[in-house]
Amino acid sequence: MSHGSPFLERSARAIRAREAKMRRRRRRRQFGAAGVVLLAVAAAVFALSRTSTTHGSEATSTSTATHTSPGASHSAPNLSPAGLPLGRPPLTLTLAGIPHDGGQAGEVGTSGGEGVVQVAFHYPPRAGLLFNLDNGKVLWQLNPHTHLHIASLTKMMTALRVVRSSTPDEGVLVTKQAVNSAGSKVGVLPLGRHVRLETMLYGLLLPSGNDAAMALAQHVSGTASAFVQSMNQEAARLGMGCTHYTSPSGYTDARNYSCAADLAELAHMDLEQPRIAHIVRTYKAALPFPIKGGKLYLYNNNPLLIYGYPGTTGMKTGYTELAGKCLVATAERDGVRLGVVLLNSPNPGTQASTLLNDGFEDFYDLPKESEPPIPDTE
Repeated sequence: MSHGSPFLERSARAIRAREAKMRRRRRRRQFGAAGVVLLAVAAAVFALSRTSTTHGSEATSTSTATHTSPGASHSAPNLSPAGLPLGRPPLTLTLAGIPHDGGQAGEVGTSGGEGVVQVAFHYPPRAGLLFNLDNGKVLWQLNPHTHLHIASLTKMMTALRVVRSSTPDEGVLVTKQAVNSAGSKVGVLPLGRHVRLETMLYGLLLPSGNDAAMALAQHVSGTASAFVQSMNQEAARLGMGCTHYTSPSGYTDARNYSCAADLAELAHMDLEQPRIAHIVRTYKAALPFPIKGGKLYLYNNNPLLIYGYPGTTGMKTGYTELAGKCLVATAERDGVRLGVVLLNSPNPGTQASTLLNDGFEDFYDLPKESEPPIPDTE
């Protein structure tokens, strides 16, 4: 049979054609597979990039919320919530000899242990501290760095700014904005008249006058907004890393917040000012005032002063619907000075007296003192 047979030639051509066709198919499959792999890699890289970006955004958002939202926890920032560099706190708060560094440790309530007061409330406050005003030793704590609304506890900073920049005998103009202030007020400020600054300071701290807060802010800084800016600057200078102010009175809760630890620092600073220390321990006062009779009679709304808790030295109450009942209370016995901060407490008077008693009697072994009961509204 001749190799030149047309049948063999057709068969060979067919085989070669089939092999060529198969090679082309293999190349297409290989290219296709490579393309799929490349697409898969590209998709994976894209997804990873998206995930990283999203997580980064969420971390940034969370970090921002930590410094701007009540209810968030403090995480040792370098800047205040107002974006200002933080100074060194005037008082180093410690729990059983261990300094608080502003981290997350110790955010829950202290139930006991060596060197601390053991108190567990059936209806606890949202946050609180019992601490020594002189050495910063913390005897009891609950969420000390959680950002919460503070209502009129804001006026503790207002008072500090006022006494550091003004003298008692200065005349404070009563403006329309002051007279029209909402919430708790002194209530009889004469529009367009000047009131002695120290009288206005009593009106700020005893009945918690929002009208007095506005008048004082305008007197010191010209406008309320400029005064608020100075409040935030002072808070940053004092190392108050979870505090942000938006008004001199605290009546408006939006973005006006602090934490128990910062308020403990502020209480220490306020009592270092003799003018403030004298006012906040006063239950009632008769002050010169430009009205008929020439006197203004004011009463403190601190429950410890109202019900005669032994050794009470101050300091400030606060209430709004969002903040709840708030109290910073201070007392002294036998040279031991203790402070209590309670934020959103169902009964701040009772809880403050309980904590102070346990601090004085159980921790410092001071004798129990008789005291009238503070009504329990828990």
